[in-house]
Order: sequence, then C-alpha cells, then structure tokens
Amino acid sequence: MRAARLIKMVLLLQSRPSMTAAELARELEVSERTVTRDAQALSEAGVPVYADRGRAGGYRLVGGYRTRLTGLHRSEAEALFLSGVPGALREMGLKDAASAARLKVSAALLPSLRDASRTAAQRFHLDAPNWFREPETPALLPAVADAVWDDRRIAARYRRGEAEHGRDVVRELEPYGLVLKAGVWYLCARVAGSGSFRVYRIDRFTSVEAGEERFEREEDFDLPAFWEERAEQFARSILRARVEVRLSPEGVRMLPYTVDAPAAREALDAAGGPDGDGWVTVTLPVESEDVAHAQLAALGPEVEVLAPNALRARFAADARRLAALYGT
Repeated sequence: MRAARLIKMVLLLQSRPSMTAAELARELEVSERTVTRDAQALSEAGVPVYADRGRAGGYRLVGGYRTRLTGLHRSEAEALFLSGVPGALREMGLKDAASAARLKVSAALLPSLRDASRTAAQRFHLDAPNWFREPETPALLPAVADAVWDDRRIAARYRRGEAEHGRDVVRELEPYGLVLKAGVWYLCARVAGSGSFRVYRIDRFTSVEAGEERFEREEDFDLPAFWEERAEQFARSILRARVEVRLSPEGVRMLPYTVDAPAAREALDAAGGPDGDGWVTVTLPVESEDVAHAQLAALGPEVEVLAPNALRARFAADARRLAALYGT
C-alpha cells in the first residue's frame, strides 16, 4: 500500500513543477504529516525530493529527475487500455494517434503484461449511443477537435433550433472541450470577447474555420464540473409546467423511472404523508402537458391526475377508450 503511494507521489511531482503538502495530501488521500514522512522516505531512497519552506513552499523534484514506468501491475496495465474510447477517438480523427500510443505503451511493458490490451478489450466495451438510434458523426467534429487540442479560436456558423431552416448565427469561440453525451457531441466554449461559457451541439455547426490565433485557457476551468453544472441547469430549465397527481404506493415506487428522476425525488420529498387509502398527492414539474401525458400513462392505474383539468380530461378519455376496448 505504502509503496504504491510513494510511486504515485513521485509521478505527481514529475508532472508538476511543485506541489504543496496540502495538495499532495488531497491527491494521495492521506494527512500532511504522512506526506512529510513519505517525502523523507523517498529522499532516503535516493529520489531527489526537495522541500521549499515558507507559506509559498512545497515539494519538488530536483534536476529534472524522471522515473520510468517499470512497476505497472497487471490490473493497472489493463485499466490503462480501458482509458480510451475507440469510437470517440475515431470520430475525432485520432484513431491513428491512439493506435500508435497503444503500440508504444505495449512495447514498453514487461512481456508478461503485453496481452493487457487484448484481455481488457474482451471484458469491457463502451457503447455510447442510445438504443434505437443510428449514431451520425458530425462532419465538422475533426476540425473542432483539432481546434480544441491546439487552443485555437474558431469562427463558427451555428444553426439555432432543430429544423434545417433554423436561423444561423456566427460566433467567434474559444473551444475548451468536447463532451460525448448519449451519442451526441457537444462543444463547451467561451465566447470570445464576452468571457461567458456556452454549450453547442456539434451537429448544428454549418461551418467552422480555425484561425492562427491561440487563446489562453483559464487554468481553473474544470470540464467535468462545468458539464455537470450545465447539464443539471438544462434538465431543470425544460421543466416549465406543473401537474398535480395522486400516486399509489406502487406509483410512488415507479415515478422516478417514468419522469425526470431528480425532479420526481424532490417532489416526493416535498409531498405530505399518504391519505387514508395509502396514496400520496404530489406536485410534479414536467416539460409540458403532452410530455406528462406520455410519461404518466406508463403508470396506468397507479396514478390519478388531479390538475390541470385539461390533462385530467385526457386521462379520463383514455380510460373510456380502454374500457371500450377491454369491456367492463
């Protein structure tokens, strides 16, 4: 356990000019006192770890010290080959580069570990697109990916709305990162001149031109955190309507599986206790009455719509049609 932690500490210091004790403790999930002891142990073992004193101090490696990756365990080597997403790399135009990198890593491994790529691929496979949907690679994705890698500004023409005749807008963007969500590619970018970050669907770009000018990235920009925040904002923004329903115990159990799960859980938490029949009344945020009709219909007799009246009338009409089909 400690040996693995010491190796990780050396690799962390190798990848950065210096790190404070607090930063190392956070990365290694230990106390700062343990970091101090580990640094001393590395120094005694011949690894030139130097401690800078003072408020702005930290730990660093002296003289450009480097260590070779000779201590990989089988599980670590197999995990390394799981880190790539073949389909995504191919769509971004990086298939050849990824293949070359895997060959170089394989050649550097011990002979007993060189089958790691094959054993990992036979056990885990990521299929990103949704079911019942033929994924389409956006034609401009490789150009956008190149700009992301090179930190180059792009002049992009973007189609607003789903329809092909939607209005095009032109933006000068600083492309920070790409996200593949359920088979759809998105670009997280800062609008040049405004400083605001926005999300764009790659398949709505109608033209992309990368300039020679490079932009300076914000050092504290965190792509996963940014995407998580924006995805949550989007999910909430489309829930513009409200419906009031009564749910049986089975309906309560099934509700998070039929509508937006976080919204369902919040609505259930805010609901009062069950009535005399064991049913719970819930006010639920939904995208629209049409969407609510389609989603709540999956609960069948486990839900009663109370409001709005128009939606209740639609379910009453459905019930009459079902009774006519199946008899009384």
